[in-house]
Amino acid sequence: MLMPAEQRTIDTAPQQVAASPRASAIVAALYVAKGGCYFGRPDVEPWDQAKDARLYAGPWPVVAHPPCERWGRYWGGAPTTWPRKVKGDDGGCFAAALAAVRRWGGILEHPEASAAWAAFRLAAPPASGGWIRADWIDGHDGWTCCVEQGAYGHRARKATWLYAHGIDPPALKWGPAEGDFVRLDEGFHSAEERARAVKTGACQRLSKNQRAATPIPFRDLLISIARTARATPPEPTGR
Repeated sequence: MLMPAEQRTIDTAPQQVAASPRASAIVAALYVAKGGCYFGRPDVEPWDQAKDARLYAGPWPVVAHPPCERWGRYWGGAPTTWPRKVKGDDGGCFAAALAAVRRWGGILEHPEASAAWAAFRLAAPPASGGWIRADWIDGHDGWTCCVEQGAYGHRARKATWLYAHGIDPPALKWGPAEGDFVRLDEGFHSAEERARAVKTGACQRLSKNQRAATPIPFRDLLISIARTARATPPEPTGR
């Protein structure tokens, strides 16, 4: 029995994203670290915290990295955090990033299993890979998939969910990345437990900046996808 067309998965061999006749000369990188890998490129307009990417109003397609702290496994903070943080309380960053991708075309990334997907009625992609329709039930034309940044140069596997709009979904490197990787998340432990694990070689940790960093090959992939995106005309308003 065939699945409805809206739910089918696109799962083909990995390939380089081809240039498109409609490719944009500029891509806007939203919610990126000041001085990070998106800065210094003539074809990228970076929006760091000081610039406030929630205010982005076009006209370029976007690569969006909205903050994920309040959407992940530890959205409430560390075990000793009190009062607890509020799930999804990111100041409207994810909502604004999603709206920008839908309006101007492009791609958004968040950690695997981000609670933002359910909060914004996006379909959860399969861990095995392949693009699926993300939000057709709400009348949008977005796509979503799961990839590991370890396949693109990260020292950890760093499974990641992508949401894209206005694109022809390209094949990516699906499934578990090959190689030896550092564990990205060891959970919360006491200072004594962490010191003992490091001393005995039981774990190898990445710094906060190393965990958050976007590998250059992954950055280039996201830019190449966004560059081919089509903007969506705004809905007409009543007179």
